[in-house]
Amino acid sequence: MKNTKITLAHGSGGKLTHELVKGLFLPSFTNTVLSQLGDSALLQLKDMNLAFTTDSYVVKPLFFPGGDIGRLAVCGTINDLAVVGARPLFLSAGFIIEEGLEMSLLEKVVCSMKEAAVFTGVDIVTGDTKVVERGSADGLYVNTCGIGIVDNTIHFSTALIEVGDKIIVSGTIGDHGMAVLSERESLGFSPPIQSDCAPLSGMIGNLIASGVNIKFMRDPTRGGLATTLTEIASTLQYGIVIEERNIPVKNGVRALCEILGYDPLYIANEGKVVVVVSEKDAVNARGILRQDEVGKDAEIIGEIVDEPSGRVCLKTAIGGMRIVDMLVGDQLPRIC
Repeated sequence: MKNTKITLAHGSGGKLTHELVKGLFLPSFTNTVLSQLGDSALLQLKDMNLAFTTDSYVVKPLFFPGGDIGRLAVCGTINDLAVVGARPLFLSAGFIIEEGLEMSLLEKVVCSMKEAAVFTGVDIVTGDTKVVERGSADGLYVNTCGIGIVDNTIHFSTALIEVGDKIIVSGTIGDHGMAVLSERESLGFSPPIQSDCAPLSGMIGNLIASGVNIKFMRDPTRGGLATTLTEIASTLQYGIVIEERNIPVKNGVRALCEILGYDPLYIANEGKVVVVVSEKDAVNARGILRQDEVGKDAEIIGEIVDEPSGRVCLKTAIGGMRIVDMLVGDQLPRIC
């Protein structure tokens, strides 16, 4: 490892996170399942295909417009299962609570988790609680694990991607990261920017059931859309070109990014999915996504191309072209 100490950027989902995973964790825990580095691990047990995932949530502040750490934890884990084609069934919930946290706040978080779980039809079946000294945990951290079932007919992989395939994003980007930042810094936007924190399993289930030729899916959380597309491109012998004018961004998010000097492409999302589909099914897939409230702003934003191999390029609104690389530092720490 190049770094001798962990920095906040190691948790950004960008280059340093990937260096940490591939330089330390993957060699130490190596096995055929882990090496896939998917949003969920795909496990075959006799005649049953299971998806298993885990995530920890350290968002600051605990409550933000459009969500809170509890809703975020449930939705984020459900979405990691959904994007690999799984039907989410069971979750665990682990709480690391700081001494002195108001019981009323914890109750609100738990109620929020319950509502999200009931809405998506999953059960929280096990958990754990730890309390640490005052000043050790910023109030509350939450860990969730999820298990789902994957139908035998479903198989998504970057290995299936071909030149001409289209890339769809299910809605506006950057909403979550900007909502958390605005609340954390008390920026006072009116109306406030709302996080997109939402479960995607219903919408994704409908897309799968439609029979469109889905090649691959991933939710663009930490590191944003740019990092997700770069991850996909790095596994291909092809390249990706996206059109800036086709990428949906809400006016409030765009304005705040311009004021602060951020690029919406690198801002986290918690209720969006990137879908790679065959060219012939792209318009149909977009229409199916738009039928769901959380996918109403879905757009076809780009395609798979021959060159440049392994790269993501952006056609700018003024007709130029620039390379989109993975996030190097950490624009917004502690957003999930």
